[in-house]
Amino acid sequence: MSTETLLVELGTEELPPKALKALGLAFRDGIVDGLKQRELGFGEVLWFASPRRLAVQIFQVQLQGADKELEVLGPPVERARDDAGNWTPAASGFAKKQGVPPEDLQTIDSPKGPRLGLRSTAKGIRTRDCLNEIINSSVQKLPIPKRMRWGASRVEFVRPVHWVVAMLGKDSDHGEILGLPTGNITRGHRFHSSGTITLDAPEDYIPALAAAKVVASFEQRQQMIRDQVEVEASALQATAVIEQDLLDEVTGLVEWPVALTGSFEQRFLEVPAEALISSMKEHQKYFHLVDEQGQLKPNFITISNIESKDPVQVIAGNERVIRPRLSDAAFFFETDKKTPLADRVEQLKTIVFQQKLGSVYDKTRRVEQLAGALAAQIGAPVDSAQRAALLSKTDLVTDMVLEFSDMQGIAGSYYAAHDGEEPEVASALAQQYWPKYAGDQLPQTTTACALGLADRLDTLVGIFGIGQAPTGSKDPFALRRASLAVLRILVEKDLDLDVRECLELAVAQFPADTLAPGCTEQVLAYMIERFRAWFEEEDIATEVFRAVSARQLSRPLDIQRRVHAVDAFTRLPEAAALAAANKRVSNILGKLEADHQFGDVSANLLEEPQEKALAEQLATLAGVCSDHLARDEYTQALACLAGLREPVDSFFDGVMVNAEDTALRQNRLNLLKALRDLFLQVADISQLVVSK
Repeated sequence: MSTETLLVELGTEELPPKALKALGLAFRDGIVDGLKQRELGFGEVLWFASPRRLAVQIFQVQLQGADKELEVLGPPVERARDDAGNWTPAASGFAKKQGVPPEDLQTIDSPKGPRLGLRSTAKGIRTRDCLNEIINSSVQKLPIPKRMRWGASRVEFVRPVHWVVAMLGKDSDHGEILGLPTGNITRGHRFHSSGTITLDAPEDYIPALAAAKVVASFEQRQQMIRDQVEVEASALQATAVIEQDLLDEVTGLVEWPVALTGSFEQRFLEVPAEALISSMKEHQKYFHLVDEQGQLKPNFITISNIESKDPVQVIAGNERVIRPRLSDAAFFFETDKKTPLADRVEQLKTIVFQQKLGSVYDKTRRVEQLAGALAAQIGAPVDSAQRAALLSKTDLVTDMVLEFSDMQGIAGSYYAAHDGEEPEVASALAQQYWPKYAGDQLPQTTTACALGLADRLDTLVGIFGIGQAPTGSKDPFALRRASLAVLRILVEKDLDLDVRECLELAVAQFPADTLAPGCTEQVLAYMIERFRAWFEEEDIATEVFRAVSARQLSRPLDIQRRVHAVDAFTRLPEAAALAAANKRVSNILGKLEADHQFGDVSANLLEEPQEKALAEQLATLAGVCSDHLARDEYTQALACLAGLREPVDSFFDGVMVNAEDTALRQNRLNLLKALRDLFLQVADISQLVVSK
């Protein structure tokens, strides 16, 4: 079947750099999905994204889809004609619907017997006929939160579009895209190239743009930037810190990357390194350098979009731009140090945390008490935790944080150290926000853990308590992130706290009637639900978590241990049978009256050998299991209980639970209750659906 190379390019004004990679990938996926939906085969797919273009190149695209054999079934053959041999209304109606006379219908064997039907061949769709629709659909599906118009056109896109290339082989006439006719004319670098570039074939795209100083491939351009930055850094015997988000953004800013190294005065290194890095990264998109000890060097690497004949002038220009920003940081740092953090606490009264929950000062006082209570439980110094909590938000009113918002906490840590606060207190101010995102580092000290937990728990109960729980994608107070941070700290720092008790402590810090009743259980349920997603990411089956959560537990560290124990149990050969048996027991006991009274198993009422064997095995394993549970050895406890499979199976095969004799029936129910209670000490394994 004939194939051609497909090239589609949207030529635009400069696209938003932070969104460029996502736009490029989405455009590729849209074109590919369009071909797949129409069952058009293709080969290798390349995608391109630069400041002035989104493009896709696909090789070996079928020019026409395969023909399809169609078969439409109508009424049964015996109902096709009446007794006189005439076509019945069912047959003639079916034929009319298919647009053929009844005589053209065929007899087709089907699973339900011979039926009237029609076989036909549908010609495969021509790629040329649907290409415009595929491209337009892909454009409309791009993740653009806010589209714009330009000129007198009603067309909307993320940026004004100036040209559209759509080539299927040499054929470039494919209608209009975004109000422009498709063609084979593209453009090169805004400064290094002039005029238009005519493409004779889609395969000319990459070399033609390279000749016009455009590296169209986002991935290739990114690797070039990384390589150039590392070469520049090695010349200074330094290491360039290349963060992926900054690398993506810089890749979206240039079409012809050229790395240049600049410097700034040594005196600026007296300013907190984080402030200098923030200024270089956020405002100027520079990569910073560190020495062998990880200390910031007075240099930076910038990526230019032109190959200058006088790079020294370009570097000097960048140095002139960064100097005032670093001077501002130095000024803020020196000015802020003149006022101790403790003297700034009263200023927090002017900052509203939430209208119904008071000021940041009010929050600070609540967190101060809560942090002290939590510190006592996890073995942290209570005085240090409360002092850290009192000072935790004071850097919000410093000039440094007002200018560099990402210095929150970090600035406070530097100022606390300057004020002579305990090192434990100073470090806690920076670590209170850890982890900031999934996979981020955790607080290192128990004081920081107490502060971080207290701050997040206060926010959780406060926001839930005033009825502003997250809904859908709206989570303005980042409660999902706060919940996961609390869970991570408790589990990964091995802190065996009861979240329900912690939440009740947090609620107790608020004035009476501030929070709605029941918010503790609401927040707890929300946090446990976040735990479920956590385990899904570990590829632990939902049923496993459900088996543990059925116990209504509220100690995350304990939940985590149980979940891993049950996950290990599901891999045992006895697991499926025991889960099924527990489900059967659960159903039997669930049918009893709610106030049904259970008692101990009476040996005198055990008649059948199978129930005697089960009772004996239960008595034996109960003691062993209790020893494991006392040491929180849930995996060993469940492995021990796996030995019940044979006596349980035998019990259900040979014993009638609902015996006519009331005493016998009650005793057997007591035996089943004892069996279920033994497993319930770890989890409700009747919830399990073990994969076969």
